[in-house]
Amino acid sequence: MTRFAFVAAAAALFALPAAADITINDAYARVASPMAQSGAAFMGIQNSGAEDDRLVAARSDVAQRVELHTHIADGDVMRMVEVEEGFEVPAGDTHMLERGGHHVMFMGLNRKLAHGDEVAVTLVFENAGEMDVVIPVDLERNDVTGEMGGMKMEHDHGNMGGDGDMKMDHGHKH
Repeated sequence: MTRFAFVAAAAALFALPAAADITINDAYARVASPMAQSGAAFMGIQNSGAEDDRLVAARSDVAQRVELHTHIADGDVMRMVEVEEGFEVPAGDTHMLERGGHHVMFMGLNRKLAHGDEVAVTLVFENAGEMDVVIPVDLERNDVTGEMGGMKMEHDHGNMGGDGDMKMDHGHKH
């Protein structure tokens, strides 16, 4: 191999997108009811790379707005809020987006989501760039995590019509 070919091959190797280090596992989306105007997606984001990354945004044509969300305790109410800085995905680790915790929020659904449907989502990472994933809608799954007990859930979705806040007993599926 000539010196030029070796240098070119080495440069190409290091130019590979970091997305090869990010793997999406066990993704699913759901809505609380057939008439819901919002939904969410959950998944494991595995970073097999040597450097930390960060999920900074998500996009989908399934909803008018797509945001990264989490729950925070506010007295006896759990508030769902946008996480503008995104979610860190440490090197060699998996960051879970799960019910009762971090998740991708779909607000102002453009269509109804039924069990078995699929949702195309673009995940945007700080280092790995964009990754397109197809997420199945699974309305039968019941793997709620987090310590919410009998707390009430409050969703702050901004100006989505009405007062924008939706309160629901966490005993219902989210």
